[in-house]
Amino acid sequence: MKLDSAGLEILTGQECLDLLASTPLGRIVFTDRALPAVQPVNFCLSRGDVVIRTGIGSKLAAAARDAVVAFEADEFDASLQTGWSVTAVGHARAVSEPAEIARLSCLPLVPWAPGSHDHFIVMTPEQISGRRIRTGVPAQPRRP
Repeated sequence: MKLDSAGLEILTGQECLDLLASTPLGRIVFTDRALPAVQPVNFCLSRGDVVIRTGIGSKLAAAARDAVVAFEADEFDASLQTGWSVTAVGHARAVSEPAEIARLSCLPLVPWAPGSHDHFIVMTPEQISGRRIRTGVPAQPRRP
């Protein structure tokens, strides 16, 4: 097990993908009017790609088309002081090929937000990294 300078476990690429596949919610970071924007999204992995389903006219759909984006997912247990975080960076693309839309439509990816979500964004991770903390020591209550 490799540790970083802060004592956190450095995850392998495969461990990062396995952890991403274990959770349905993450955050996509994209550029909106020259500023960074972060939006929570539900997602799934398909063939190693991050797949997000959104509305065709959404801000995310417009901003993430053919752009470099970051994606982050995590899970933490504050009482045990354990958890992990995975970050991926890559090019996002809007899916327009009918066969790929049909394949992605069969994924277990049901949008949590209301409205029409017939548009798919796919991001292939070009860089992926992750960290895990496993103290296993129950956290002390915070005092006011």
